[in-house]
Amino acid sequence: MSALLEINDLRVRFGDGDEVVKGVNLALNSGEVLALVGESGSGKSVTALSVLSLLEHSAKVEGDIRLDGEAILNQPKEIMRALRGDKVAMVFQEPLTSLNPLHSVEKQIAEILFIHRGLARKQARERVLELLELVGIPEPEKRLGAYPHELSGGQRQRVMIAMALANEPKLLIADEPTTALDVTIQRQILDLLRELQQRLDMAMLLITHDLNVVRHYADRVAVMRHGELLEEQTCQQLFANPQHPYTQELLDAEPKRGELPDMQPQTILTADDVKVWFPIKQGILQRTVDHIKAVDGVSLSLNQGETLGIVGESGSGKSTLAQALLRLLDSEGEIHFEEQPLHSYNSNQMRRMRQQLQIVFQDPFSSLSPRMSVFEIIAEGLRLHSELSENELVERVNQALVDVGLSADLSHRYPHEFSGGQRQRISLARALVLKPKLLVLDEPTSALDRSVQSQLLELLLELQQKYNLSYLFISHDLSVVRALSHRVMVMQHGVVVEQGDTEQLFAAPQQEYTRRLLQAALI
Repeated sequence: MSALLEINDLRVRFGDGDEVVKGVNLALNSGEVLALVGESGSGKSVTALSVLSLLEHSAKVEGDIRLDGEAILNQPKEIMRALRGDKVAMVFQEPLTSLNPLHSVEKQIAEILFIHRGLARKQARERVLELLELVGIPEPEKRLGAYPHELSGGQRQRVMIAMALANEPKLLIADEPTTALDVTIQRQILDLLRELQQRLDMAMLLITHDLNVVRHYADRVAVMRHGELLEEQTCQQLFANPQHPYTQELLDAEPKRGELPDMQPQTILTADDVKVWFPIKQGILQRTVDHIKAVDGVSLSLNQGETLGIVGESGSGKSTLAQALLRLLDSEGEIHFEEQPLHSYNSNQMRRMRQQLQIVFQDPFSSLSPRMSVFEIIAEGLRLHSELSENELVERVNQALVDVGLSADLSHRYPHEFSGGQRQRISLARALVLKPKLLVLDEPTSALDRSVQSQLLELLLELQQKYNLSYLFISHDLSVVRALSHRVMVMQHGVVVEQGDTEQLFAAPQQEYTRRLLQAALI
């Protein structure tokens, strides 16, 4: 009996460039989970996108791809359009760029049901509510009219998963499906996908950099590097006895806590009773009837050279707090940076402070201008905050790229030409090139494979030691937080439920919520 999905001698190149996928052969059976792992730029996502003919027009794809024995590579658009979202569905890595910003959650999910199932509006709404509840979105009735920008990163990812599961496909391609999710929801979503996959006898191609996820949820594992398939084994065999040296490198790259840089006794940042409340308005006159208390009375302090890890579920207020501290959002309460009262500064005063206060956002594709080259993106801040010559600009930009593990020769390229992990490193270079005193890192490693995560963590520690940098490190990956942070602060529903020394908190959490987070982490 033939496999559900067969990929034979797949080769992909863009324009006249070198092959980015080089003769890949894969087979996937019904009811099986195949994990495709490897570093950013290894060809994992390109291989997956080839299945649905979703690569850009310059892509030249050769080989043979069959679904249920039928050839689907390079088929007419009409055939592929009928296939996508019905027999084959895909969960993309970056939900904010995959969801339509002009359409509500209900409209985007229901559209799939209208096209492939022909459901009436009432039936579609019932199915949408069922799907939203299935993927763990609380009070789904209140989310039907929400737009993507009104949801947290994790909630947007869950909407993407609901869309993918709407028609119970035979094959689900999941490209980093839990990248933006906190550990508790990650565990729920992966358990849910596994349960549905088994119940529906659905095959799943799971693309991920998280080997802990692979260990718990995959049946077989295929390892890629530089477009080539290096190794393929059952999950148990691969973790017990990896055959290729590169696979061993990946397994050895799990975050480990080493000696952290010494922090200084002086406090660089303080926040006292910070609140960010968003009004809920109703009626013709749009009167405020209640508030969403995204951040509700948070106080904290950060020393020079210290890393404070901030953890909590999606929607707990982590990113909102960070943006409030940088005065990117209006807030109540007092915020002092080096004894300067940021809470009372106007926009012009804050503009002069931006060089010292930098942020790396969660979604690099959304935060990088598609019309600017990498050089222009990184140099933009230097042009605003310094008077360097063009040669000095080039030198600083090139050094920033090298610092984050990219070649200076890539500076003429544009964001869409890079993988998700490479784009995240460009975002980091853009922030670090200004040599700030405080760097807010909002999920900076979420899109990166473990080996690159390890390199970035070493880089962050090295830079912290060299320049006495202070970090606010926001992440749902508790192993990364543990490896980098001096102290950890746990947030839930906009308030701090627990904080303390990292090792002490991980060893003996005091609150039930913290214990649940640690239990859900696959570490």
